[in-house]
Amino acid sequence: MNNIKFYKNRVTLNVLVGNLKNAVDCYNAADGYIVLGLLSKKYKDDISALNEMEKYSTEVNSAISIGLGGGDPEQSHMVSRLTKVLKPQHSNQVFTGVGITRGGCSSVFINCLVSPTGKAGYVNIATGPLSSKEEPAIVSIETAISMAKDMGGNSLKYFPINGLQYKEEYISVANACSKSNFGLEPTGGIDLENFEEILKIALDAGVPKIIPHIYSSIIDKETGNTRVEDVVKLFEIVKALL
Repeated sequence: MNNIKFYKNRVTLNVLVGNLKNAVDCYNAADGYIVLGLLSKKYKDDISALNEMEKYSTEVNSAISIGLGGGDPEQSHMVSRLTKVLKPQHSNQVFTGVGITRGGCSSVFINCLVSPTGKAGYVNIATGPLSSKEEPAIVSIETAISMAKDMGGNSLKYFPINGLQYKEEYISVANACSKSNFGLEPTGGIDLENFEEILKIALDAGVPKIIPHIYSSIIDKETGNTRVEDVVKLFEIVKALL
């Protein structure tokens, strides 16, 4: 279905990168068990995004993750257009954007953004350009997963989890993904301190494919690059748990 390298067929990392060298260094630091985030929101138009993203894709065996940028629903259509051209290993989408992205992109691993609700067992699926401006659409996790599958999604992107703030809800999401044989991508507030617990919850639940997103906490504020030594630490944790 897709070309992502999952360590022990279970886990791959997702980090942002500041430049091409940073991307290659992070890719090598995780032995290729990683997808490198490039945010569509950073580019003024499709052409400039495509020109730069193609360079990254070539250097890291297509192991790029086309991102929205803070889950911005206004980037949904741009992500869809870029994905159809570049065919990256991974693409991020709001709940309502999965279907339009899947068409013609059979090999791309596409996540489906849902948000915490404050109630275990339920998620908010109103994460699209228009729906995010309305009242939350709260459905059971099982229903959300089935709808995501209907649209061609591969995983739930659970965002923002704010580290372990929504721990009980996250556990229920992990259990549901496991029972439905569906992927899970915890995102938001993950750092070197809570990463192991967050990953272990998903592993212990039996989630088949897990892609934790570790972003700002491992970015050097002066250079804008992800710290390669931190990627090494994260990958060591992955190997220790598996």
